[in-house]
This record gives sequence, structure tokens and C-alpha cells, in this order.
Amino acid sequence: MPELPEVETTRKGIQPKVAQQTITAFVIRDGRLRWPVEKHLQKTLPGLVVLSVERRGKYILLNTRKGSLLIHLGMSGNLRIVPIDTEVQKHDHIDIGFANGYLLRLNDPRRFGSVLWHDAILGPVEGHKLLAKLAPEPLTDNFNGAYFYAKSAHRKVAIKCLVMNSQVVVGAGNIYANEALFMSCIHPQTQANLLTRNQCDLLVRNIKSVLIAAIEQGGTTLKDFLSPDGKPGYFVQQLNVYGQDGQACPKCQRPIEKIMINQRASFYCPKCQPYQAPRVLKISKL
Repeated sequence: MPELPEVETTRKGIQPKVAQQTITAFVIRDGRLRWPVEKHLQKTLPGLVVLSVERRGKYILLNTRKGSLLIHLGMSGNLRIVPIDTEVQKHDHIDIGFANGYLLRLNDPRRFGSVLWHDAILGPVEGHKLLAKLAPEPLTDNFNGAYFYAKSAHRKVAIKCLVMNSQVVVGAGNIYANEALFMSCIHPQTQANLLTRNQCDLLVRNIKSVLIAAIEQGGTTLKDFLSPDGKPGYFVQQLNVYGQDGQACPKCQRPIEKIMINQRASFYCPKCQPYQAPRVLKISKL
């Protein structure tokens, strides 16, 4: 699934060709995405100017005076900027045409992505039901060690699950959660409430660090993701543990191990990331 670095790479890639451009067409080839694409958009959008291209969590927002399009790439989607006469390929479901002669084209083989409309009469797009409860962005000052320590203090879930919880922090998905925990020497199954403030400070710094590095490399391409210019993400070459089970740990050379946590593959070094068992209270006999 495209995660925050891939979505941010997409936003940055489409912005120069989309921002301040007039929409000339909205084409639905297959609107059966995660939610059906509203057919009225074929009439509503042409003539509107995209005032800005923003990102909230894993949603790309195309903002106009009448409302905003919320685009999610789902499990396998990608957005490409192509000339308006580019031949249609398999799984090219949605086209947004612009007056500058370019198309924004959504390709989504598994159709778990979404293209949703938020009308301006309903208020700011931040109030949309899919955005309203999202946690702070990980690369802002609102996501810090004190905040994360407070969120983890009373949680008995595995720390990796907490890092991936979009109501705690948005966008730190599976790949980057694995990498940040490795960098922080924290076992992914460690109970969240066992982390010290110092560990939380370190983990937050490493979440920010790995996300920034991934964005600089255009994200991570494992299977489907391509940037808007058709290039893969190169951060895959810098992965320490994700997908590296059986390979030597880059720190200690011990083989990386793989476990499943909440049905998601988790990778760690058993030596560099020792498991911290929950404390057991002993009840003395009177």
C-alpha cells in the first residue's frame, strides 16, 4: 500500500502541472472503487480551477472554490501526469483533464482507492468524516516525544500497532514503522506502555527521520507504486529490516526475523531489538 512518503511524492509530482490549472474534463471509465465515484463530477468539475494541491494523511486534496477532491491510492493505485492524448492502459479508471494539455490519471488494479467529493457548502475539507479524526502529521511539531509518551502511557498494545494507528499519528505505515523501530532498538511487540520518555523521544525522531529520507528517495516501490512521472521509489535500496528476513542485520549480522502482528508482516533483529516483557506484579502472602 502506498504510505505517506509515496503519497507525498505523488503530491509533489503532480503539483506543478495541476495547481492553478483549469479542469476541462473528468472521465470515469470504471467508478467501482472503494466507494462509487459520483457521476455528477463529470459536470461539476469542468471549468473549476485547482487552487492548491495538499495532503492530509494518505489523502491528496485538489482544492477548488466549490469544494475538494479527496484522492486515496488504496492498496495498489498511482496517479500519473501524462499528455492528454496518452493511450489508455488497463486499470486506468479515472482521468482529470486540464487546460494545459495534461491529464491526471488514476490507475488502480485492485480498485481499493477512492475519489471523493467534499462540497464547500459543508465547510472546510478538514471536517470531512475521513479526515476529521486523523491524528497530527508526523513531520510537524505537534508530533513530538511528549505527545507520543502521553498516547502510549496507558496502551497495552504492541508498540508497532500504536505507531501505525492513524488516530495517534498519520502516515507511519508498515514499512516505516518497522524501520523506525529498528533504528530505535525497540522490539515491535513491546507493550506500548512500557516505553520510557527517552524511548518515545528517540522513536519519534526516527519516525521523522525515516519518513524524510523516504520522501527524498521518492518513496518505496515494492510492487505497484510509481511516481507521477512513472519512476519507482528508490528508498527500497535503504531498507534495513523490512522484507529482509533471513538476511544479516546491518548492525550485528544476526539474521533478521519475521513475525506477524495484527496480520501485518513485522521484521526485526532479535539482538538489536530485544523483547521487553511486561512486568508481572508479585502478590505477597500474608
